[in-house]
Amino acid sequence: MTSDAQEPTLTVDELAARAGVTVRTVRFYSTRGLLPPPVIGPRRVGRYGPAHLSRLALIEELQHQGMTLAAIERYLERLPADLSAHDLAIHRAVVASWTPEATETVDRAELERRAGRPLDDGAVERLAAMDVVAREGEAFRLDTGLLPLGVRLLDVPLAEETVLAAREVLRDHSRAAARELTRLLWDAVSDREPQDVRSLTAQMQPLVVQALLTTFQRSLREELREWPRDGGTRPSPGTPESG
Repeated sequence: MTSDAQEPTLTVDELAARAGVTVRTVRFYSTRGLLPPPVIGPRRVGRYGPAHLSRLALIEELQHQGMTLAAIERYLERLPADLSAHDLAIHRAVVASWTPEATETVDRAELERRAGRPLDDGAVERLAAMDVVAREGEAFRLDTGLLPLGVRLLDVPLAEETVLAAREVLRDHSRAAARELTRLLWDAVSDREPQDVRSLTAQMQPLVVQALLTTFQRSLREELREWPRDGGTRPSPGTPESG
């Protein structure tokens, strides 16, 4: 947990609200060892941080996928104990990628409950711009899979135009990668029986998604290393970093 820059600042009530669960659920996960203990601050008040929130989101996603608590325990036991909120979020993204697209129609109170926080009109409009929600009269059509990501993006200090442009870049390049990979795999299996093709596709899909995520994460890390230092000029793509 020490790898997160932010200090634990959330009370158990605030953690539960941000995660969209009850305090009872948080305490239950803690007693089962699924959630690390809080940092004890002044007046013996437990404080939780970003990694607690990300671990809660991962647990909830695993449950949403139909895993039992025993299976979740085994899954979490295989993860390093000091994973950062960032790394836990990546694990959750991999798990969530198997969730079929699902939408629900909810009212404003339920939307805020699912988000784990109050949402002013500006926040709702930003979620709508990201296609997380769509107004239907007094109700909202909600993309349940995108909501956690959309809520997290509300706190990112970037202009809405930048977030939407980034989404388009990811959408375009991921579609292009998916198209090329599909063609590559099809060329490799086109002479096989249909049932064999379906079986191989089912086996390959999680491997391809994990490979894409890992490759992109490493590429992004390499690109970020080239960001300007001390106000210098950002290196051009492919230009080795000097000094």
